[in-house]
Amino acid sequence: MNTKKTYNLLLAGVLPVVMLGCAASHEGHRLSVAPEAAVLMPDSTHSVKLDLTVRVPEKAFSRRSRLIVVPQLMSGDSLIAECTPLVLDAPVYARKLQRRKDLEGYTDSLSSYARPAYTGKTMEIPYRETVAVPDSLNDGRILAVVTTDGCGICSAVDTLVMADISNPVTLIEPKAALKVDWIVPEFVVRPKIMQARGEARLQFAINSSEIRMDLANNKAEMGQMLDKLKQIVGDTLATLNSVSIMGMSSVDGPYALNSRLAKGRAESARKWLFANVNLSQTQQHIFSVGSRPEGWEPVLQAMTADGHPDSLQVKEIVKKYSGQNDDVAEKYIRRLPCWNDIKKKYLAGDRKVEYVYTYTLKSFTTDAEMLAMYQTRPDAFNEDELLRVSTLKETREEKEDVYRTILHYFPQSKTAANNLAVILLGNGNSEQAEAVLESVDEYSPEMLNTRAALYVYRNDSERAIELLRSNVELPQARYNLALLEAQQRRLDEAWRLMDGYRDVNSAIVALSVNRNEEAASIMDGLKDDDSALASYVRALIAARSRDTEAFYTSLEKACSDENLRRRAAGEADFRPWQNESRFRQLLEERPEEGGEAL
Repeated sequence: MNTKKTYNLLLAGVLPVVMLGCAASHEGHRLSVAPEAAVLMPDSTHSVKLDLTVRVPEKAFSRRSRLIVVPQLMSGDSLIAECTPLVLDAPVYARKLQRRKDLEGYTDSLSSYARPAYTGKTMEIPYRETVAVPDSLNDGRILAVVTTDGCGICSAVDTLVMADISNPVTLIEPKAALKVDWIVPEFVVRPKIMQARGEARLQFAINSSEIRMDLANNKAEMGQMLDKLKQIVGDTLATLNSVSIMGMSSVDGPYALNSRLAKGRAESARKWLFANVNLSQTQQHIFSVGSRPEGWEPVLQAMTADGHPDSLQVKEIVKKYSGQNDDVAEKYIRRLPCWNDIKKKYLAGDRKVEYVYTYTLKSFTTDAEMLAMYQTRPDAFNEDELLRVSTLKETREEKEDVYRTILHYFPQSKTAANNLAVILLGNGNSEQAEAVLESVDEYSPEMLNTRAALYVYRNDSERAIELLRSNVELPQARYNLALLEAQQRRLDEAWRLMDGYRDVNSAIVALSVNRNEEAASIMDGLKDDDSALASYVRALIAARSRDTEAFYTSLEKACSDENLRRRAAGEADFRPWQNESRFRQLLEERPEEGGEAL
């Protein structure tokens, strides 16, 4: 499309006059186009292609004039853009114009478009033009303004309808139509076997297993161990299954002696716990003690962290004798010049006692029990139980609270993250929704679909399409991709993706690719949907099949929506009825509720 200031100024003020000229023009002298009453739909480039023939009758203009045809993209009474003009110069006019150029230095702004014309016979002139259509244009018409110029003085002759633009797909609002559903989990009762672990860093006298509370930080370290055990033993919802305590001793010295010493220290920890926790005989029997070699690895790590120059030699020895007990490596490490350094700095004075508890939490199986316990002990639920609670809550606010609780205890819950993000998107909190999605390391197909919806809410449809194309196995992702492809005017692809869906949006896409029978079939299956949008789609279908009564019945329902009523005034498919009083009455502006019609 070319918008030229040169002829734009020339035609200023012509259109209002032209409408009068139309009534006065002689029918046999009017221009026409073939094909007549063409209805075009924007393509993936958001353009329509005019490919028609303009028929100029032999007496359409005189031998002393120029005929100017300027196609214009109109929306209602608004001029959107002008197209390349068609300019025909009769012989006498061409000579007069040339004389003005020669004598007056006149510049003809339309000379690049002008072609010779012979007014004594009918001319048929091909006209091809690509017209860009704004994304938001619901209705449009390419209307040519036809004028004549008697060498400088323009006069209105006629208007010429070149094509109507039908754009049903703009009835779809992707943000409102997207399928972004939360995942409804299947509840399965699973045993809740839990595990807790920790370590106490204790100091012992040389070659002693006795835990002395007056040494270093022994009392606080054992106190932490005791608190964890008491918490489980005192929990009425927990059953203690096992407690394993492993002692460790310094790596230097004979391996056998170190093992006995380490096990003795674990035994001392067990006895101290027995003395400070009220345990039944059954509970005491589930305790076990053992020893685990500390090895040279912690020494090597400490030396490396310090940048010790002999750490590489220690590393080579540890690696070489890794398959044997610690005494073998020790024999060679003792020979290193740094041995005294190792004894002073890296053979730590405190030893570790590691412990592992396993316990089973009570499972909740009834909905009433879950709702009651959730109020006081959400920490006693597993993920499945919490997700079940979320389905029992009624309001979105209540569900949001449960999903946040789930993510507190189970940060990688894909279901909770997806469903919380859906709620946040629905509330307009796209930034929070994005933060929730990004908190999970791996996406499920549903999460990918929700992420794509996030891009749509931010008006980044191309990124959404890219994501959805990798996720078409998920039905709602496939549907959403179809909506976005339709928005981009890739209508054939949108229709292919819509295959199998039978809702109002799929009927709109069918109409957009001229599959009118499929659209009618879809809407026949939606008889219970009497919404304004569904009624408007039925009116489009009736218009294309020229079913006047069905058209008016459907349009009357559709006009309850103010936006659809306004749209109907310029709908290309409704042109055959636009001059009927019944049509005009339906489209009359309604008074606001509570007000009076003027």
